[in-house]
Amino acid sequence: MLHIYSTESREKRLFVPIEAGKVRMYVCGMTVYDYCHLGHARVMVVFDMVYRYLRHLGFDTTYVRNITDIDDKIIKRAAENGETIQTLTQRFIDAMHEDADALGCLRPDHEPRATEAIPDMVAMINTLIEKGFAYRADNGDVYYDVSKFEGYGRLSGKNIDDLRAGARVEIGEAKHDPLDFVLWKAAKLGEPAWDAPWGAGRPGWHIECSAMSTTCLGHSFDIHGGGMDLQFPHHENEIAQSEAATGCHYVNYWMHNGFVRINEEKMSKSLNNFFTVREVLKNFRAEEVRFFILNSHYRSPLNYADAQLMAARQGLTRLYTALRDAEDNQAPRWVEYEARFFAAMDDDFNTPIAIAVLFDLVSEIHRQEGGARDSAAITLRYLAGLLGLLHMSPEEYLRGEAGQGGLDDVAIQTMVDERLAARAARDFAKSDEIRDALLQHGVVLEDGAGVTRWRRV
Repeated sequence: MLHIYSTESREKRLFVPIEAGKVRMYVCGMTVYDYCHLGHARVMVVFDMVYRYLRHLGFDTTYVRNITDIDDKIIKRAAENGETIQTLTQRFIDAMHEDADALGCLRPDHEPRATEAIPDMVAMINTLIEKGFAYRADNGDVYYDVSKFEGYGRLSGKNIDDLRAGARVEIGEAKHDPLDFVLWKAAKLGEPAWDAPWGAGRPGWHIECSAMSTTCLGHSFDIHGGGMDLQFPHHENEIAQSEAATGCHYVNYWMHNGFVRINEEKMSKSLNNFFTVREVLKNFRAEEVRFFILNSHYRSPLNYADAQLMAARQGLTRLYTALRDAEDNQAPRWVEYEARFFAAMDDDFNTPIAIAVLFDLVSEIHRQEGGARDSAAITLRYLAGLLGLLHMSPEEYLRGEAGQGGLDDVAIQTMVDERLAARAARDFAKSDEIRDALLQHGVVLEDGAGVTRWRRV
């Protein structure tokens, strides 16, 4: 029985979908003006894991992740680059897909773009104006009137009076209350604009997700996900907009993944400790990054450092090594390990415990022989596959790719053969010399019964 911790209720609750057998899930996606960073990678991997597990449980799952392709940062970056907004955003959408594919993430069922959903946003804003929840200000912007929505702050747990005391009105804003937020920005010279009943302009950020989620999934849906930093104000504002416009409860389960930290500091451009997925993949394989992300509970902070990535590499090496001699047959699986794995996943997607079960299976594999060993290995690959792991053959992963200045596979095998010949001739000094030379190139030899295998480290 799956239980999910909902940020709004602040407790784990039995997961009961609105419609039996079906799940509708929306996740806040990327603003596409630059390459995806590790925070984006965590969102993509975490909710891909959720998506995979929901489908494993038999739910007909619809996964929507939006793309913000119009925004102040996008307009500014396109102008700096001397290119069109469309050229900029398409380049980074393509890059985002490349990164997500590398990390083993399944594509969402729908990826609505903000610029393609403007009519839906205009319609929702118009409804909010008609219902008295929004107003057109003197400067032409349209604002949401927070004072009209009862229960504002229930997701984040913030007190509205405290928020109002700490809020400020920026220069050029004409809102009635410091907490009011923009739904529509009046057109400015040189910026893209769309027609609306109250005047040309472009949407604010918060209205995008309300319009796209309800258009794709209905007025009420099961799961809404995103990074913890989006709880307030973005998701708080989504609730206010959506429920005021539709009159329906917006989301049943709010899921937020924790921050990514770099060497125990919050990842931040201002601290110059900001890593893109592409930078990390220069030194570590994508499956190692995925394993690293899943080896922490999704709600916990994730501390990034090379040592953690090296530990992920070592962990995957153990898992793949255990599969190396297994026969791929139809032997029955080890149900006791499956039960423990599923119990962990049913407990709010507790992937660290689920991965611990995988390592217990590795120990079982090493204890067993013959068919029992094969069935344990089959169970390991099956359970890991539910997390999007162990999709390669053991040799493909363990042999890896030659780094800069490293030996290629042919050169390594030639040296291995020379070492075998030296051992056969009982020239153990030469054998040791070749082993040491390979180790200096990051290649470890493993001698077995009548065979020597190698892997890169």
